[in-house]
Amino acid sequence: MSETQPVRLTVHASGAAEILIDRAERHNAMTLDMYEALLAHIAQCEANSDVRCILLRGAGGKSFISGTDIDYFKDFRDGRDGVAYEAFVERVIDTVERIAVPTIAVIDGWAVGGGLALATACDFRVCTDASRFGAPIAKTLSNTLSSRNIARLQAALGTPRVKKMLMLADYLTAEEVLACGYVQEVCDRAALQDAAHALAQRLMALSPVTQRAVKESLRRIVIEQRLDDEDLIEAVYGSSRFREAVAAFTSRRSRD
Repeated sequence: MSETQPVRLTVHASGAAEILIDRAERHNAMTLDMYEALLAHIAQCEANSDVRCILLRGAGGKSFISGTDIDYFKDFRDGRDGVAYEAFVERVIDTVERIAVPTIAVIDGWAVGGGLALATACDFRVCTDASRFGAPIAKTLSNTLSSRNIARLQAALGTPRVKKMLMLADYLTAEEVLACGYVQEVCDRAALQDAAHALAQRLMALSPVTQRAVKESLRRIVIEQRLDDEDLIEAVYGSSRFREAVAAFTSRRSRD
């Protein structure tokens, strides 16, 4: 894809892939075409067995992703348009959440609205000390988030913080989200990329079989209130990775 495209993919030799949202002049606000490009890049990553971690970041140093471009809402006629829009957004967020490999949101600046939802759909987040998190829709568009996205925020941040962001239109600071475990690390801008890739290296060194099962279990629990897991357990215990790990562990123990 041309370097002029606002959504770009880079696959590093390490096995980490970066998807960059680059529309800094609009604070990385997303058009529907940009959402579709994001989905296409995710599909490309999932088809590439060399990709073992995906990082999502925004360009410009002011915003991670500021949600959907407000121009899109000007042609809404009634509430059914809102239902269709939220269904489209859910398709995007659900796709991010279902990515089999670990995902990291690399946040430098504002993570707002749909950007907050995308960051929350990732497995881990690192941010700069100047980052802010919120969805001030009670102050701006007077719209709402879907219940599924509110459930994701509640699971990640807790009900009081979600009410603060959505009902009071307040933002959470980097220190607040670090304290509650929403972000893995807070650092200055110069160290952000290194911190993100160091976290990716830690994740890629561990069992993808375990990680995939844990991700899907948590998704089912939070979004679908499901506890069925026989397929996940069978896939893990039936994997060559499990058999090889057991053999390696018992071999080491027999030598000790």
